Formats: sequence, structure tokens, C-alpha cells
Amino acid sequence: MDYEYAPLRLPPNVDRVTAAAQLAIQAEYSGWELARVRLFRDGTRQVVLRRRVVNKSQPGLSY
Repeated sequence: MDYEYAPLRLPPNVDRVTAAAQLAIQAEYSGWELARVRLFRDGTRQVVLRRRVVNKSQPGLSY
């Protein structure tokens, strides 16, 4: 399976509940899932989202 990734950086003033709500919205409406979270000393979060790449057949070809 192939995935596409979207790195995201959340500033330190975003609390955990707000970050979770933002990520849940992305997951529900855009098909992203959480791949990785890194929390830095200054409170910044580095988030990596991923979703499957859908291989669509080319239009106009029929067999």
C-alpha cells in the first residue's frame, strides 16, 4: 500500500484538546490518519498525517 504524507506543525499555544479536535476533523473529512507525533520541549508538536493513495483507472479505457 502506498501512502501520501502531510507534515503539520502545531504551535505551543495550541492545547491538547484543540489539537485533537483539529486532527479529528482532518481525519473525518479528508481521510487522514495519525502517523506520528513528536512533542518538543517548547511545547511545539510536529504531527505527520497519512492517507492511502487511491489508484484510479484511467478514464476512457474499456476492456
